[in-house]
Amino acid sequence: MDIYPKWRISMRCQKNLRYSVFIFILLALTLACGDAETPAPASPPAPAPPAPDRESLIPPAPGKITPGEDVYPPRSESAEYDDPVPLPYPVNTAGGEDSAFIMPDGNTLYVWFTPDVSIPAEKQVADGVTGIYVFHKSNGGWSAAERVMLQDPGKLALDGCQFIQNDVIWFCSAREGYIGINWFTAEFEDGEWTNWQIVDFNPDYEVGELHITADGNELYFHSSRPGGKGELDIWVSNKVDGEWQEPVNIEAVHSPTNEGWPFVTEDGSELWFLRSAGGPELWRSKKINGEWSAPEKMFSNFAGEASLDRDGNVYFTHHFYKDNVMLEADIYVARKR
Repeated sequence: MDIYPKWRISMRCQKNLRYSVFIFILLALTLACGDAETPAPASPPAPAPPAPDRESLIPPAPGKITPGEDVYPPRSESAEYDDPVPLPYPVNTAGGEDSAFIMPDGNTLYVWFTPDVSIPAEKQVADGVTGIYVFHKSNGGWSAAERVMLQDPGKLALDGCQFIQNDVIWFCSAREGYIGINWFTAEFEDGEWTNWQIVDFNPDYEVGELHITADGNELYFHSSRPGGKGELDIWVSNKVDGEWQEPVNIEAVHSPTNEGWPFVTEDGSELWFLRSAGGPELWRSKKINGEWSAPEKMFSNFAGEASLDRDGNVYFTHHFYKDNVMLEADIYVARKR
């Protein structure tokens, strides 16, 4: 079973994972440019049409999958945590919710969304709704979804892999004017994200999905770069005099299979990551005397991409599969006892 669904940009931030969205973008740009020798008369740019409501593009069938219908329900493997439960609407819908990122205070949640998990990336990039959304705690529940805009109106971009620290967001993107998938940052100012710019990671590092520690001095990421133990490994790069240094493989947590999608707790004491063992599982390593310990399994059955608040509650992605076909994805939470 393919545990890395091809519809997710947040699972495509490795050099060796390519997809057809770039062909689509190049084609769109070519069509937009027209014949260079006979330019069209100049005219004011037309205003961008309003984006559709994100839920309007969710297909009517099969409808929202409930935990009771789940063939592979996620479960806790640790006495520290209750069994996970799905977040309520409006966070979860019958579409695909993925890549949860919870802010440390537990009051702001970022989620990657696409209305139909069967739609390829070259169509997602132009549907007007696929991308990153934010929710805020409100009266014990969550507010309505708010789109995180990280591109100029009318320009193509497919953004994901979001990581937020203070008022800065890191995200991976396939967008006009750039070749391939690149990392970008943006700043939150006056109620909106602005000043997005490319991140100058050394391309030799092959930085996949990342996490930066609270002190800003360690960059954890997954990569299939040479020197690893499996297909994907977790690496760490230290910042010295403002420069990221040569990555070091975190050998203690690795196996011959894939390890990736790292998350380091705010106090730096725990490293959470996804390990594939037939299906994605969440594992945790603790830092003991400055070294990462052998990891332990925390959640099983299609549990991936952990994000923790400072109380230790775990938010993660759960994919619904049936007959080897992914039908949907939701965000689940497991409360720490």
